Amino acid sequence: MAHYEHIFLARQDLSQAQVDALAATATEIVEANEGKVTKTETWGLKSLAYKIERNRKAHFVMLNIDGPGSVVAELERQTRINEDVIRYMTIRVEEHEEGPSVMMRKNERDRKRRSDREDRD
Repeated sequence: MAHYEHIFLARQDLSQAQVDALAATATEIVEANEGKVTKTETWGLKSLAYKIERNRKAHFVMLNIDGPGSVVAELERQTRINEDVIRYMTIRVEEHEEGPSVMMRKNERDRKRRSDREDRD
């Protein structure tokens, strides 16, 4: 089984529940094609470096996938059709990262810095 990381950006005007539904749909697609989603992370609403289809922000979601290449082909085909997804990228990795991803660790570090700053005041 090959390991993949699939990241997609959803439109900014979607609610968190709709973004979670998109992630659940992607998981269903993977599992229907004999793959397995080992981890799902929602990174939240973040600003983009440039406008994409009139969106200045996007919801970021990452899925860790184990499965054959046909799983990725079908997932990307379905993602391409979906109008709520403005960008996606799938890469093959040697192995999945244990614990939270770099983006989640960055969020925790930023929260800690903010709370330390507030304690000083």
